[in-house]
Amino acid sequence: MEYHKVVQRIAACGLDCGRCADYQKGEIKELSERLLNLLTGYDRLVKIKSQANPAFEGYDKFKEVLNVFAGASCGGCRSENVKCPVDCHAKTCHKEKRVDFCFQCNEYPCSKQFEGKLRERWMEKNNRMREIGVMDFYKEQSKLPRY
Repeated sequence: MEYHKVVQRIAACGLDCGRCADYQKGEIKELSERLLNLLTGYDRLVKIKSQANPAFEGYDKFKEVLNVFAGASCGGCRSENVKCPVDCHAKTCHKEKRVDFCFQCNEYPCSKQFEGKLRERWMEKNNRMREIGVMDFYKEQSKLPRY
């Protein structure tokens, strides 16, 4: 993948927007849409299946969650359509500082970013990018669970 495409997927703070459940072009959305499509018409079997396996009694809730995943609409932290619930100063700061990632800023690590565990995670990701480079960081992250 090219650097500019990686920049669109990895937020300035180091989180991988591309693997987020809310990302509009993400794998979770695509797989959820595919699964919903594959399950078309399955509702009629749920009553029969639930007699033998009570887990199917929750099928409607499962389908509701799957629909939420399939409806993901966030464009990522660098877009105008951000749905991320994390209040992150890096979303705007990186533009002001004219850097792609926090670690590239001459003020990194600043006191504006996060507290506690979120700060540790932010520094861990940015330090790793600085150590191995953005492209290798992206490859490394793609092999790990997002959450």
